[in-house]
Amino acid sequence: MPVAAIEALILLLSHSPTSTISETLSLLSHYTNILKASVANPIALSAGTDLFQRYLISTLQPPQPTNKPERKGSRARQGDGTDDFQAIRHHLISNGRLFVARAKEARSQIANIARNFIREDTTVLTYGSSRVVGAVLAAALKACTNFKLVYVCNSSTSSTELPSTIPKPSPDLPIAVIPPSAVAHAMSHISMVMLGAEGVVENGGIISGLGTYQIGVLAKAAGKPVYVCTESHKFVRMFPLSQEDVGGEVLRFSEGGAGERGSETKKDESQVDYTPPELITALITESGVHTPSAVSEELIKIWY
Repeated sequence: MPVAAIEALILLLSHSPTSTISETLSLLSHYTNILKASVANPIALSAGTDLFQRYLISTLQPPQPTNKPERKGSRARQGDGTDDFQAIRHHLISNGRLFVARAKEARSQIANIARNFIREDTTVLTYGSSRVVGAVLAAALKACTNFKLVYVCNSSTSSTELPSTIPKPSPDLPIAVIPPSAVAHAMSHISMVMLGAEGVVENGGIISGLGTYQIGVLAKAAGKPVYVCTESHKFVRMFPLSQEDVGGEVLRFSEGGAGERGSETKKDESQVDYTPPELITALITESGVHTPSAVSEELIKIWY
C-alpha cells in the first residue's frame, strides 16, 4: 500500500501544473491526507508517504547546470525563472521515481538476508499476508532449503485457505493451517516465528494485524525467537504505550438482541494491535538485521 500511494503522488506531480515549490509541497500534503482518509488503517500508508515527502524536501537542491554552450536567445527565456522551477520539478519527479524503485527492491533484499535464518528441517510459524514474509519463504525454497510452515489463519474469517502471498504446499514445504486458538498448542513444535509489519514504531515495537501481539506473548513464554521482516519505509514516528494508542475498537458490548455479525467481521479485518519490543528478537530490513533498540537510531538516519 505505501508504494502504491507514493506512485500515485508521483503521477499527481507529473500531471499537476504547479509553478512554485511551496505550491507543490502543499499539493502533496493535501492529497496525502486524502489518501490517508480513504483507508481504515492508514499507519503503513502514513509511514511511507510521510517519509516520501521528507525525502523530496531533502533533495530540493536544483540540479547543477551542465557546461553546454548557450544558444541564441537562451538568456531571454530565463528572465522569469520558469525554466528554473521546471528543472527543480523534473528533479523532484526523478527523485520520487528513484525512491519508489528502491522501495520495490527492498523486498528482495530482505528476502536474501532473512532466508539465511531458515535452516534445514526447521518449522516456521507465520500469520497475516505479508508480501515480505512470502518473499522470504520463496527465497528459502529457491535456495533448496526444506522446511515446514505453520500458518495461523485469520480469526475474523472461517476460511482456511492460504493467502496468495504465501507459497503453495509442496514436498519441500509442507504447510499446516491452524486457528489462533491452537497457537499455544503448536508452539512447542515450531522453531521460530516470522512476521510482517504495517509499521515499526520508535521504540522498536511493531503495529500489525490483530492477533500478532498474542502470538508474540506465546512465543516469548515458549522461548521461541520472533523475527519481523519489514521495509525501512514502514518505520513510523509513533511511540505507543498501550493498545489503545494504535486505535481500533476490539470490545463491542451488547445489551441483548441479535448483533450485526457481518459488519463486525469486516471491521476486524482492518484492525491492528501493538507488539512491544521486548517480544521481538530482531527486525530484518533491507539495511540488515537490527535489534528493536536500534530502531530509534535508524529513524534518525532515515529522517535526518
